[in-house]
Parts: sequence; structure tokens; C-alpha cells
Amino acid sequence: MQYVARPKKLYNEKVVPALKEEFGYTTVMQVPKLQKIVISQGLGAATADKKIVDYAVEEITLIAGQKAVPCLSKKDEAAFKLRKGMPIGARVTLCGDRMYEFLDRLVTSALPRIRDFNGIKADSFDGRGNYTLGITEQIIFPEINIDKVKKIQGMDITFVTSARTDKEAKALLTHFGLPFKKN
Repeated sequence: MQYVARPKKLYNEKVVPALKEEFGYTTVMQVPKLQKIVISQGLGAATADKKIVDYAVEEITLIAGQKAVPCLSKKDEAAFKLRKGMPIGARVTLCGDRMYEFLDRLVTSALPRIRDFNGIKADSFDGRGNYTLGITEQIIFPEINIDKVKKIQGMDITFVTSARTDKEAKALLTHFGLPFKKN
């Protein structure tokens, strides 16, 4: 028997029927799905110290379970002492089974570790069914050893869905277990 991540199994067994009933979809193909999760970290201090990007790539690789890549600047900016091609961030894109495994770890172990956690903001949708979650500390993930952290950094986690509206995307992510704040 092949391993199937819990959110993937949940999507097939419970999320699809619930969304079909809630929005009146006629076929399974109309039901929105999670296409990818992008974890990114912008590092403004990387212009002064090149090692910061290496640490960020290493930490995001540990968190995601997939090799992260450094992001390079696209143009010169004298005010920020930035040259074209300098590394200024790190990111990784998760699809398929790794995406579902990361979602499971995020909902069950990382988000509950946030101090004074009351839920995540529900106003970070982009109007096209995508949601971006800002994390202030990378140490909420159990994969990160707090003794080896050089500097506390934040990161953005973007959930890209096939939903047409924010309402559909919020319903999808709520069924996956993301704890949105009650308004």
C-alpha cells in the first residue's frame, strides 16, 4: 500500500463533497484544488552579508523537505547598495505530495507553536483565489534547531489554488484545516 498524505486523503474524501454541496458544483472537476505552495524569504540584509542567503536557503530546505534556491536581484538600486544578480532572498515551490505533507506539518505542528495564537488573518487573499500567510519567526517549525539559528527571520507562505474567487479559496483552505480568525 502506498503512503498518501493526510490532506490529500482529506481532500478526496471530505473536501470535494463539502465544496460541491456548498457551491453547487456539478462535477468534481469544478471543485477548486490546491495547485502549489511557495515558501519565500526576502533578505534585505543580504547586501551586507552574503552568508545570510546561504543560511536562509539551508533553513527553507529543512522546512520544505525540498532544495530551496536563492533569488537574485533583477536590477541595480543604488539607494540599497544593490547590484543586478546579487542574491537577496530564497524560495521553494512545493507541488504534489510534498505540498500536502508540508500543509499537514504546518497545520498540525507549526501554527500551534506560535505564541498567543488566535488564528490567521482572513484578509490576505489576492482577489484571484490565492492566499499569502506571513510567518514572523522560522523557529515555529520543529525541523529548525533553535541553537543553530543565526538570526530570527520571517517568511511568506503562498497557497496557490485553482479557485476563481476568494470565497471559494477560503472555503477550500478552511476545509484543509487552516485556522482563520473569526471576524
